Amino acid sequence: MTRVLVLNGPNLSRLGSREPEVYGYANHDDLVALCIAEGALLSLEVEVRQTDDEAQLVHWLHEAADASTPVVLNPAAFTHYSYAVRDACAQLRAPLIEVHLSNPATREEFRHTSVVAGVATGTIAGFGVDSYRLALRAVAILVA
Repeated sequence: MTRVLVLNGPNLSRLGSREPEVYGYANHDDLVALCIAEGALLSLEVEVRQTDDEAQLVHWLHEAADASTPVVLNPAAFTHYSYAVRDACAQLRAPLIEVHLSNPATREEFRHTSVVAGVATGTIAGFGVDSYRLALRAVAILVA
């Protein structure tokens, strides 16, 4: 069974209460359960982590790089400016799927740029928590 890290950046612990009209009503525990269940259907061992700390996220990406572990990453606000996260992502040897609950291209202009996209295998955005289902399906296809 392939191990996959689902890594979530800042404020994603606030799902369900933070701007639900943008990010939906599912909370982070719902997201964790969805990812684990979807992973099981796809024969993926999914571990979901969330941090508001850029250094912690970089550390987890280094862990994934060292172990050749596929990653589904919602960098959240780090998407738009964190070259440290981008450089850690560039070191990954397994698939990296960038994921977003909303569609950044339809939001404020500062959200239109992703420094991560250029080193990601692909990006899935705008489908709410189903963005994670689609990302895990992409990982399953890529590692098959």
